[in-house]
Amino acid sequence: WWRQGMMGGAKAHYDCIEAFSETDFTEDLRKIDVPVLIMHGDDDQIVPIADSALLAAELVKHGTLKVYEGLPHGMCT
Repeated sequence: WWRQGMMGGAKAHYDCIEAFSETDFTEDLRKIDVPVLIMHGDDDQIVPIADSALLAAELVKHGTLKVYEGLPHGMCT
């Protein structure tokens, strides 16, 4: 699946990274009112756990955080 994710051009990848890094999802996450499993590897060098999953787990009312020790970004579960 990694190859599929990398099939876009450099400009498309840049635009995607720019869009999600500049978008504040705080209010959207607070509105979620169903159980959510938030999964994250603690060795993610692309999206650090402190900047994503830990914050999401605090904002989602019924969120459960599962941290996978030693797993990177794009972990297969």
